[in-house]
Amino acid sequence: MAAKAKKKATGYDKYVDWKLFIIPVMAFIVLLAIPAPYSMKDVAVEYDVSPKVVKNAITKELFKTGLADAEQWQVMTADIMEKRMNMGAMKRSGFLKVDQKWCRKNGVNADAKNLDRALAFMKDQMTDEGYRALMERSAKLKSKDLKYEDLDKKNRALADKGAWQIKVAIAVTAFVVICFFTECIPLPIVAFFIGLAFVGAGVVDREEVTMLYWSDACWFIMGSLMFAAAFVKTGVDKRVCMMIFKRLAVPNVRWITLIFFIIISPLAAFISDHALAAMFLPIGMLLYQNSLTDEVPEDPELAKMLMITIAMACNIGGPGAPSGGARNVIMMTYLTDMFGVDIGYFQWMTYCFPFVIIMIPVTWFLINWRFKPRVMSLAPAMEHLKTEIGKMGGWSRQQIWAIIIFVVMVTGWFTEKSLYTSGIIPVRLGIGVIAVGGAVAYIFAGVVNWRDYQEKVDWGVVWLYAGAMIFGRILDRTGAVFWLARSAIEFLAPLGMDSGIPLMLTSNGLTAIITNLMADGPAAAAVGPITLNMAGLVHPGTAFLPFMAMATAIASSFAYVLIIGTPPNAIVYASGYLEPKDYVRVGLPLWIVANIVIVIMTQFYWVVRGFGGMPGF
Repeated sequence: MAAKAKKKATGYDKYVDWKLFIIPVMAFIVLLAIPAPYSMKDVAVEYDVSPKVVKNAITKELFKTGLADAEQWQVMTADIMEKRMNMGAMKRSGFLKVDQKWCRKNGVNADAKNLDRALAFMKDQMTDEGYRALMERSAKLKSKDLKYEDLDKKNRALADKGAWQIKVAIAVTAFVVICFFTECIPLPIVAFFIGLAFVGAGVVDREEVTMLYWSDACWFIMGSLMFAAAFVKTGVDKRVCMMIFKRLAVPNVRWITLIFFIIISPLAAFISDHALAAMFLPIGMLLYQNSLTDEVPEDPELAKMLMITIAMACNIGGPGAPSGGARNVIMMTYLTDMFGVDIGYFQWMTYCFPFVIIMIPVTWFLINWRFKPRVMSLAPAMEHLKTEIGKMGGWSRQQIWAIIIFVVMVTGWFTEKSLYTSGIIPVRLGIGVIAVGGAVAYIFAGVVNWRDYQEKVDWGVVWLYAGAMIFGRILDRTGAVFWLARSAIEFLAPLGMDSGIPLMLTSNGLTAIITNLMADGPAAAAVGPITLNMAGLVHPGTAFLPFMAMATAIASSFAYVLIIGTPPNAIVYASGYLEPKDYVRVGLPLWIVANIVIVIMTQFYWVVRGFGGMPGF
């Protein structure tokens, strides 16, 4: 058996292809040179000018004083109302549920004393009708009454700056997408260009850019690649692989990929997809490396098939339950805050888990259609694994420690949020901190040394996803995503795409495009309020509202096409066997099919079933 050494990721050894690189460069320059359209200035007014104007109007109406002269608790009251208005949460009851945790999460500076004064005022001095009327007037001021041409010189300059930042974000988007499809420069360099472009264009400063690059997800990817290296070095991956597949009578690659889907996808509804990708990556790599022979020393299609299966199995499972991703909880919260409609955990599963069940065979079929490996039987690989495990003998000290640390790490991933919310632990750790903590523990336990991490971790992938973080954050913060979504909806409205199933199809398509450029949570958060508000206008009080919320959450998981779309995509890219075009090969048809599946499910399952006695649409 001729096991091949792990290759470097495609493109890492290439130099810049200047003939192709001129395309993204010219696209970037042309988009920056084009004057910002009025629609960008209008969005900039909403994002950069309206918050202060709206809060000033609120303090004047509630407290008979301007924002500059208001007391701290009054400013905080207006800030909370403005933040909740942006979410579409227009009810006084929602304000009365605000606590310091909510304030921290939403960037409101609130201490306990001032928050108590704000809540007391809202409870004693405001009625439900008066509160809602004020919120509706504030929303109208923000979206309709506040016009760019009516601004004073200072605010107009602020809006111009905001429009410029949106234009920069759109130009960077074009650059990034073209670079990913052409591979004209090494992909980690794309990540560095993103930060350089935003600093050079004045969107962020030199200190802020370094903070925007990192997130809990980046730490998780880094830590997960480290523990994958530990598994490979100690041989734990061989033992786990044998435990999963030893009872398979016919170890054909088609059946093995199906087993990956059957195991991973349902679990992704309850367990972090990041974790599942990291757990199964060493197994996929092991199966490939031990399937090679002297007759077939290399089979790129087999490697790609196994790697992409792991990523897509993670991606399709998330919509199955609320715990499958932040996007699900975000849309549930929006629905409750905006329309008072609750979706329970089990109720969500009964509507959305069928999507996972349908997509398992669909995705499995697409992957087997798009990739044609030369090696079909993995029986030699399983026999080789048995021989290797036999040579190992019993479990070594390093293997035992590798498993113990891994179990502790996985337990932490599952429980850290609930332990924090229940007050058992004083700080929220996050899955990234736990992953890096596990990687450090492997060093202390003598399982690996730093040389193992230096040589076996694909640091380019870590930086690639760090670039995805700053990219998505700037798209969201500048309003570029909001501009894209609103422009598309306004364009499609005259075509009859502004109500019913056509509106849902528009919303799903927008979300599914945007989620390939940024994290799924922010994608749902950006598109959700727009489409839910439209749904509330054209189909008020109907089952269309929860259907739209669930469909938007599901669509935000369709990050199938780009490496940066989701952490599982980035994690399996670290195997070194995939190219960006491989994601397109299977991701694009899967993206189309998944959008069709949502519409079919809505029309023939959700609509027929209805929702909690709410009228149809």
